[in-house]
Amino acid sequence: MHDRPAPLILTGRTVAEYHWRPHLPAALSPRPYLHPVRTLGGTTVTEATPPDHPHHLGASLAIPDAGGTNFWGGRTYVRGKGPQPLPNHGTQTHHRWHTRTHTRLEHELHWTAPDGTLLLHEHRRITAHPIDQHAWALDFHYTLRNTTDRPLTISSPGAKGRTGAGYGGFFWRAPTTPATVHGPHATGTTRLHGATAPWLALTTSGDTPWTLILTDTAAHRDPWFVRARDYNGAGPALAWTTPLTAAPGHGPQRRIIAVIADGALTTRAIQGLADTVATSPAPREA
Repeated sequence: MHDRPAPLILTGRTVAEYHWRPHLPAALSPRPYLHPVRTLGGTTVTEATPPDHPHHLGASLAIPDAGGTNFWGGRTYVRGKGPQPLPNHGTQTHHRWHTRTHTRLEHELHWTAPDGTLLLHEHRRITAHPIDQHAWALDFHYTLRNTTDRPLTISSPGAKGRTGAGYGGFFWRAPTTPATVHGPHATGTTRLHGATAPWLALTTSGDTPWTLILTDTAAHRDPWFVRARDYNGAGPALAWTTPLTAAPGHGPQRRIIAVIADGALTTRAIQGLADTVATSPAPREA
């Protein structure tokens, strides 16, 4: 079928599948997502539609509140009332391909409100490249542009008063297995949740250990949202405690590079890989 997931392939192995036109319930805020994402050894490091949070979709770009529309999925946090089931779920829809190869996916998307109003236009570029025989990099770049004639507010539960819940932006839901959170100068969610750092990593043990490193290439880094107890997930937060306002024709632009590796790497090895990808030039526009 024309809308089957687009694979990313390295050294003859499918390392990720990109669901660019998924068929999902409205309450999940339908959007393109990557799942499964695998190590070069074949271990899956994403989870999609888990029972605890069905709206978590592997690795995706999701925003809890953009102009009053929920592009995250699930309930909407309302100040003074808490999470509420509201009929305000938006949809990210594929508009046009720029490039579609086994190592590069570049396309335009439309972010629409439930009534069909176009709120945001996005240019997204996803590329994959090997680092060594044990690790590869997923380079995710996006540019959002407010298509309305008025300022558009991008917000989160954290920006509405819910402490520690400033999630929103690129988000990676990892398999629910015991994991340790690492940063350049700290370990554990207590010290890294809400912190700003050039990278954040999850490592696991067991029969098929893996390491996920997320690097934030922005000069002004977003705080990290990270969980590693009830579930494993992480991503840089666009509106941690303060809403972000996009003027007409403008919006946030970010580049996140994820390193997916076999094995439970040491902090020193993680730092080395993070340094390697952080200095890599962005792929040229197609």
